[in-house]
Amino acid sequence: MLCYPIDLTPDETDSGEQSFLVTCPSLPEVATFGDARGIAALRAIGAIEEAIAARISEGSDIPGPIDSAAVAPEMLVAPIPLLTALKIVLYREARARNVTRAELCRRLGWKREQVERLFRIGHASRLDQLEAAFGALGARISITLEHEAA
Repeated sequence: MLCYPIDLTPDETDSGEQSFLVTCPSLPEVATFGDARGIAALRAIGAIEEAIAARISEGSDIPGPIDSAAVAPEMLVAPIPLLTALKIVLYREARARNVTRAELCRRLGWKREQVERLFRIGHASRLDQLEAAFGALGARISITLEHEAA
């Protein structure tokens, strides 16, 4: 599972109730909150996805997520949904190979909108389309299964 590290900072609201501010060191624009630790951590995922979507839209760099296997036990992380993780990896791979979306359209023989959807975080892209896009970049997707500790 891929994830981004997060920080939870206790914060007191104007009414005196406890809440938690969530930030992400890898994505400084991420800031959200929750009135409980679990809710704050869940909101972090949505805030991270929004930040990534904005960076893709702007054509900016996206720091890579980290593998949960490399996370220290005391570190707090927000797990990234698999589809979002695939889109991040596709975006980073295309940039690393200097392949524009127009060039990806040409390689795949697809219309521009079909390729654009692959990079939209909120769009439920099909796995076969993502596989084709990775193939057009000279890469392929592999899967590993991780078991949670009992």
